Amino acid sequence: MTNPLLSPWDTPFEIAPFDRISDEDFAPALEHALKAHRDEIAAIARADTAPDFANTVEALEAAGRDLDKVLSVFFTVAGADSNPAREDLQRVFSPKLAAHFSEVTSNDALFARIEAVWQARDGLDLTDEQLRVLMLTRRGFVRAGAALEGAEDARMKQIKSRLATLGTQFTQNLLADERDWLMELSEGDLDGLPDFVVQAARTAGQEKEKAGPVVTLSRSLIVPFLQFSPRRDLRERAYKAWAARGANGGQTDNRAIAAEILTLRQERAALLGYDSFAAYKLETEMAKTPDAVRDLLMAVWEPAKARANEDAAALEERMRADGVNGPLEAWDWRYYAQKRRKAEHDLDEAELKPYLQLDRMIEAAFACANRLFGLAFRVVDVPLYHADCRAWEVTRDGQHIALFIGDYFARGSKRSGAWCSAMRSQARFPKIQAPIVINVCNFAKGDPALLSYDDARTLFHEFGHALHQMLSNVTYESISGTSVARDFVELPSQLYEHWLEVPEILSEFATHAETGAPMPREMLDKVLKAANFDMGFQTVEYVASALVDLDFHEGAAPADPMAAQAETLALLGMPHAIGMRHATPHFAHVFAGDGYSAGYYSYMWSEVMDADAFAAFEEAGSPFDPERARALEDNILSAGGSAPPEDLYIAFRGRLPGVKALLKGRGLAA
Repeated sequence: MTNPLLSPWDTPFEIAPFDRISDEDFAPALEHALKAHRDEIAAIARADTAPDFANTVEALEAAGRDLDKVLSVFFTVAGADSNPAREDLQRVFSPKLAAHFSEVTSNDALFARIEAVWQARDGLDLTDEQLRVLMLTRRGFVRAGAALEGAEDARMKQIKSRLATLGTQFTQNLLADERDWLMELSEGDLDGLPDFVVQAARTAGQEKEKAGPVVTLSRSLIVPFLQFSPRRDLRERAYKAWAARGANGGQTDNRAIAAEILTLRQERAALLGYDSFAAYKLETEMAKTPDAVRDLLMAVWEPAKARANEDAAALEERMRADGVNGPLEAWDWRYYAQKRRKAEHDLDEAELKPYLQLDRMIEAAFACANRLFGLAFRVVDVPLYHADCRAWEVTRDGQHIALFIGDYFARGSKRSGAWCSAMRSQARFPKIQAPIVINVCNFAKGDPALLSYDDARTLFHEFGHALHQMLSNVTYESISGTSVARDFVELPSQLYEHWLEVPEILSEFATHAETGAPMPREMLDKVLKAANFDMGFQTVEYVASALVDLDFHEGAAPADPMAAQAETLALLGMPHAIGMRHATPHFAHVFAGDGYSAGYYSYMWSEVMDADAFAAFEEAGSPFDPERARALEDNILSAGGSAPPEDLYIAFRGRLPGVKALLKGRGLAA
């Protein structure tokens, strides 16, 4: 029988035939695809024709199609619907893939051809996009160690293989801790919890095959529990379990793994001639240097910490009024902040949530994309990897643009957080291909499913990433969609969050789950007025994580990351009752792979731009101004990585922004 991963996909939109793929297909398909890619690379490297853009760089772009197919399917299900077989495969695949790609980048003959094309570039009559692809290809090889020789080359391969193994182990340990912990609740423990939290706890109990309701470590359940449970003892138990993910001892403990990862990254940077891993990593980002990152983060840290300390004092007063002595703790903050928001803004999450139905918020995200970019969305029936998933064909003026898949609900087989990925990226070479894009979230199930305001923002955020993929219009896949600098990739996603707060969008799509009535104008006004409520807390927990990440990677690798984390927080004067958004043992952004390592700051770097970019629409007089929407698509969303990010932003806005727009947007300006 032909392996369905390798045979032609005669499915709608050429999506993977998930209904025909089994876990047993992955290993043989990967072996076949790796061999095919090795043969393609060897043919390019050994070609007896003089190197040029077509036979070297374009040939590399065209190579590895079978490998792309296998990996796109495997990593989709490994992240969103894991099982023991897939976890075993991932442990085998990770070092094997690292070794394979190390072999490619250390191929001397191949790199010599790339270098020859680079040296001859001025006489090759290349387009701007081709020059960009050539530069990025050569730079990628150099930064991967293509110029290393002998023992250094061998050591680099060892480091990459070991890092791949450690990143997989870190991820799987975290998933195990999140999957295995639960706190059973009696009926009396539900007192004081709003209906949506009770329903989520009962649903979680059914999924865990327990007789009654439970709290799990799913953010969509534990955060509202911490907000609403009057039982301080249960809040403390739940919070401590959440904070201890990856640090519980035994086989799933991530602390030693984090230490080894940091040591290997520093050695990798040193082999390439850099003073630190941060210097290596940031060289290709907009920020360029660790100093630039630190300047931004510290400009935000001080006003945020001042606001958080003021808020802590106010929350502690409320705690005293409840007869609780001792300091405000991390498991108290959300509970008393919720009470304070109710008192000061007359806004209660339990009253707000029925107006934020998942299906209506999906419609809202689609409606904004229609008004801004002319996109239309039609539900389609295609094979998908899980029953929770659904799919839409995306068209414009009747022309197919993309296939969009939404996988919205939390489950034990899915890693935590939310993300966007492309199972297939847009390109016109070696053939025209439309993107297949997935948004994965972890919302609580319900009938209907209801979102918190933060959940709704997450939905818009991930859909902003999806638009970056769907509207991409470049020739080469290597610069398509979100293939941009890490501190630029969050611009489209964070910018799209602003449309959730457009009053006409909320008034149309925020309708009550039972009555169908639109959100009352009074409540809508309160929602918008309270948009920056508790912003000191939110900013401090994020910036602390970003500064710890930067400190980890800027100097010598710490022998004890937990002690180094504590030292950074002490020097910052971290408020006692606020925990890092991502402490080291569960900091998957930084330790599951290289993606956000020395780069967690990038959300804030992008926020400097997104605040300024949305202001362009406000200055034009409408959040749906057609001229600004066209400029956004033409210069940013469709451009991918075809030009330096600062050039793309200046083309859209006319200049680069400053930090003032960010502080104003967060309500932290003096």
